[in-house]
Amino acid sequence: MSTLVVVPTYDERESLPVTLERLRAAQPDVDVLVVDDASPDGTGRWAQEVAERDVRVHVLHRAGKGGLGAAYVAGFGWGLERGYDVLCEMDADGSHRPEELGRLLARVAADDAPDLVIGSRWVPGGRVVNWPWHRSVLSRGGNTFVRVALGIAVRDATGGFRAFRAEALRALDLAAVESHGYCFQVDMTWRVLRGGGSVAEVPITFVERVAGSSKMSRAIVAEALVKTTRWGLRYRAEQLGGLVRRPGRG
Repeated sequence: MSTLVVVPTYDERESLPVTLERLRAAQPDVDVLVVDDASPDGTGRWAQEVAERDVRVHVLHRAGKGGLGAAYVAGFGWGLERGYDVLCEMDADGSHRPEELGRLLARVAADDAPDLVIGSRWVPGGRVVNWPWHRSVLSRGGNTFVRVALGIAVRDATGGFRAFRAEALRALDLAAVESHGYCFQVDMTWRVLRGGGSVAEVPITFVERVAGSSKMSRAIVAEALVKTTRWGLRYRAEQLGGLVRRPGRG
């Protein structure tokens, strides 16, 4: 299956070269789309230079910092227009190990292929490396909240190492996706499941970045909490409405 790996960037000039080299070595037959939000540190210019030498590397330049979710949606649109069968998400900072991408691609190509495969930190065999304790608590707690609020069984709904079947993305209204950060990942998982799609998880090792700075912020966490709560309340209201409308027995 033709595969496109979408890598959003903003000030990742230090990390991207290493990540891209590892990805091209691990999966030489996949294409890569760097979606750069006008990085002040020259990430986009460097990626463009690489793209001019490597036919497997492409760059989508955006006008400014528009957020992770919008970058992925733009990248998905670019890939769908060009007919790729599988579209993947991967961070530029090395936290998602390119050498494990094959695990996701094998699962999405299986006979019982799900619509979305998530590289999961929180299933058996998954783990994190070099994370401070409070990040682990935040991630585990956030995913527990997502499972309870939305009634789903996904262990790592906030994970950003993913492979989507193109048909699943085409079935979604990507133009309606306005979430960012962790919330974007939850949003996309929820949309796939609500649309009748299937989600599978494979274990990965998540490694804390060693270069550059994290894009995590209180605003990103707050967005995820508020929107997940809203979706959960709406979902429970729909469930309750279904019970009320159910005809009586006897």
